[in-house]
Amino acid sequence: MARPSKYPRELRERAVRTVVESMAEGRYLSEFEAIRSIAGKLGIGSPETLRKWLRQSEIDGGNRPG
Repeated sequence: MARPSKYPRELRERAVRTVVESMAEGRYLSEFEAIRSIAGKLGIGSPETLRKWLRQSEIDGGNRPG
C-alpha cells in the first residue's frame, strides 16, 4: 500500500500549474529557478518534490515519454 501524500492534491496541481504558467510567461530564466522559488513560496519542503510532480504531470499529459 502506498504511503499517503503529505501534500493535498490541490496543492500539487496548483504548484505544477504555477511552474508551467511562470515558464510560459518568461518570469524565470530557468525551470530550476521557477521550481525552487515556487516550492519555497508554497511551503513544499524540497524543490525535488515539485520537480517530480512536474515530470509526472508531463508524462500523464503525453508531453514526455515514460
